[in-house]
Amino acid sequence: MSSLAFQEPLQLTADVLVIGGGPAGTWAALTAAAKGAKVVLADKGYCGSSGATAPSGTGVWYVKPEARQREEAKASRYAMGGKLAEHAWMDRVLDRTYSNMNRLGLAGYPFPLDHEGNPYKRSLQGPEYMRLMRKLVRKAGVRILDHSPALELLADEHGVAGAAGVRTQGGEPWRVLAGAVVIATGGCAFLSKALGCNVLTGDGYLMAAEAGASLSGMEFSNAYAICPTFSSVTKTAYYSYASFFYEDGTVVEGAGSKKGRSVIARNLLAGRQVYAKLDQAPEDLQPLLRVSQTNFFLPFDRRGIDPFKDAFPVTLRLEGTVRGTGGIRITDEQCGTGVPGLYAAGDAATRELICGGFTGGGSHNAAWAMSSGSFAGEGAADYAAALGRHAAGRTPAGLSVSPLAQAGAAPGEAARTAEFTAAVQAEVKPYDINLFRTGEGLTASLGRLDELWQAQRSRPITVSPEGVKAREAEAMTATARWMYASALARTETRGMHKREDFKESDGAQHHRLISGGLDEVWVQPEQVAKERVAL
Repeated sequence: MSSLAFQEPLQLTADVLVIGGGPAGTWAALTAAAKGAKVVLADKGYCGSSGATAPSGTGVWYVKPEARQREEAKASRYAMGGKLAEHAWMDRVLDRTYSNMNRLGLAGYPFPLDHEGNPYKRSLQGPEYMRLMRKLVRKAGVRILDHSPALELLADEHGVAGAAGVRTQGGEPWRVLAGAVVIATGGCAFLSKALGCNVLTGDGYLMAAEAGASLSGMEFSNAYAICPTFSSVTKTAYYSYASFFYEDGTVVEGAGSKKGRSVIARNLLAGRQVYAKLDQAPEDLQPLLRVSQTNFFLPFDRRGIDPFKDAFPVTLRLEGTVRGTGGIRITDEQCGTGVPGLYAAGDAATRELICGGFTGGGSHNAAWAMSSGSFAGEGAADYAAALGRHAAGRTPAGLSVSPLAQAGAAPGEAARTAEFTAAVQAEVKPYDINLFRTGEGLTASLGRLDELWQAQRSRPITVSPEGVKAREAEAMTATARWMYASALARTETRGMHKREDFKESDGAQHHRLISGGLDEVWVQPEQVAKERVAL
């Protein structure tokens, strides 16, 4: 029997518990603490170095408060996103992002200077950004639990009241009772090995659904990024400077167009390797590209490849909802989920409000993370303060659909979890299921995913590092089911959701798709208000 059975859990109380330590989580913790809340932040990895932002550079949707610039910024992706974004939400995010980026400058972020000598605030370097955010969060008095993934939310008849998990380095359980919880666990990349995404397995989606929250836009989840076959770095923007070839040197027609990823995918499906060369990057720009995305070039340098002169093999790596726009449905301006005491931010929440159905890439997602994190932190702090003395006497129970056990792992548990993980990946990674969608393919895949869910549904999960992996497999399975159920219900092509059997957009389907449910997945439309399409 594991020693876990005899370890006393770490027991903490807080006004606000933030689950997740990326940009959204740290902004949530910072703003909640600024309102006087006692805050605990629990991160699956090490807050400041884990997640998709920390190892990368990212653009930011930073636009000065000038009317014409703001209108152009809002219109830039509105049509591409199927006209599902909301005018008011875009305004709020642009305002808060502008404020927060200026705040970062005052806090010491080393913004480079433009040609006029002014700080250039339309991008952030992940390592510097997240190092600063950890410093600010600690300075604000937030207690950080590193390497402490949450396994389940806690709730009573009044709503969510904390969470419980395990500290993976030492193996001891933890339990935090809190007046409100912010889920900022990121999206789901299905352990595809995209850089920084190994901790992004849809955990927050599952925990929110177990608490009664719903999701929105889960059909907009089939994001694939161009990537060297030998690298995990997914920076598709750099391939705007690329030419694409077959092994014999002939050009891959259409690979450099807006539909380039589909062209590459069809070739890879046919067994034809595609090669890229960044030979369209002007020579004077090449040093700047190296400086702005240093990690993009490391795999090339280690192999002696000059990507500006040498062709290299590429593939498409699944980024799922990390670069998609679906996530937990937001029901109010403080990023509430409709479940009392539960808030969501960043990639864990739907980004349809500012992107519609087309990926926010780095810039919109980065703006959404810092703005929604701020909104959620403020909302959670206000909610916890309103509870007053009533919070102290609550005795919440865990919400996990699978029973959590303190005893050691059962024989074969690790191998069984690996089988579940591989099985869900076999449904979401293939281009001919997830990228080129059809009713027949989605229906067949959903059937297999439903069986996979039932096989995991009631098996005991230990409060241990191995149990974390089991919950990840369960969360990925649940995420895939919401994705495909929503994709099956949207019988049209809109945004990044593309149906091979319905290749045109249908005006009658200009609505959002809300999904939810655990054993029985449901999907229903939610109309977009007329004010939201007034662009």
